[in-house]
Amino acid sequence: MSTELYDALLYLEKEKGIERNLIIEAIEAALVSAYKRNFNQAQNVRVDLNLETGTMRVFARKEVVEEVFDSRLEISMADAREINPAYELGDIVELEVTPKDFGRIAAQTAKQVVTQRVREAERGIIYSEFIDREEDIMTGIVQRQDSRFIYVSLGKIEALLPLSEQMPNESYKPHDRIKVYITKVERTTKGPQIFVSRTHPGLLKRLFEIEVPEIFDGSVEIRSVAREAGDRSKISVYAENPEIDPVGACVGPKGSRVQAIVNELKGEKIDIVKWSEDPVEFVANALSPSKVVDVQVNEEAKATTVVVPDYQLSLAIGKRGQNARLAAKLTGWKIDIKSETDAREEGVYPRENISAASEEAEDTKSVKDEDAYDFFSEEIE
Repeated sequence: MSTELYDALLYLEKEKGIERNLIIEAIEAALVSAYKRNFNQAQNVRVDLNLETGTMRVFARKEVVEEVFDSRLEISMADAREINPAYELGDIVELEVTPKDFGRIAAQTAKQVVTQRVREAERGIIYSEFIDREEDIMTGIVQRQDSRFIYVSLGKIEALLPLSEQMPNESYKPHDRIKVYITKVERTTKGPQIFVSRTHPGLLKRLFEIEVPEIFDGSVEIRSVAREAGDRSKISVYAENPEIDPVGACVGPKGSRVQAIVNELKGEKIDIVKWSEDPVEFVANALSPSKVVDVQVNEEAKATTVVVPDYQLSLAIGKRGQNARLAAKLTGWKIDIKSETDAREEGVYPRENISAASEEAEDTKSVKDEDAYDFFSEEIE
């Protein structure tokens, strides 16, 4: 047995990263409990596990006293000095009390301890690996589902995809390969538990990082994401280098880069807009694919009034207000959209001092970005 145990400890130390001494200490502590339980002993004992000789010995530990009140824990001075004349009061005497059939019990206990420690170590390794991957994307394989979760295999562990995090336009079947976003990693008594999502805005951001090299290397930056999963999303991008077109980089040649993301998200429409620190330009861009003729800003209320051509009003608002709602989430500004006719009647348009930024935003929407959005935009009847 000693050789097998010794080899097992070497393997665990090398492959699992579990220190040999820690396992030996755990086995010795477990053997003490096993001895007391199986032999109805309440005395203070110590187990010595010697891997080199293959021996397991149990020693009762007793304190040297003048008068013995509990023979299980104490030994008289006279009896102690018969063992060794050097003993003094207060010393601890160890007497071997190893039972004859203790080897069988020891083997069972050692196996249980090693198995438990291996399980704990594996759980710790998995937790350490996945806690660093929170807010990251992974490819998993659908295993099964119940009324609350879809179980997705991530290799070493199954992740939980809650019903609320599943895309409404998707159906999941066993063995389907899907990309998921890791939202939370928890340590529980049953091991690490990993929660993933298909609807989180972070999934869209990570997909762009994978598909667009300019985002991965930092030359193009994603500033904000607004998403209604399975239907439509907006993403704002920025490049510090004026020679780089951030929108064009994300769209890719003939729309190939963004199309790959659209396919992964089962047809979810994606608007890519240019970020700007000027709210006039940013809000105008965010309302793509509609054209904007004026943006009026209220800094204190963090609100804007946007004027669009009459024929563009329904497109600017979108189905059930979706385009305007996503633009507001993307920019962080409240957006009130008015047609030119209504704005004129209310006296808020035209203004004599329409900002140059507003005119530039209109030109940008009508010339530079129009082709990029035609591929993804949805005309509203």
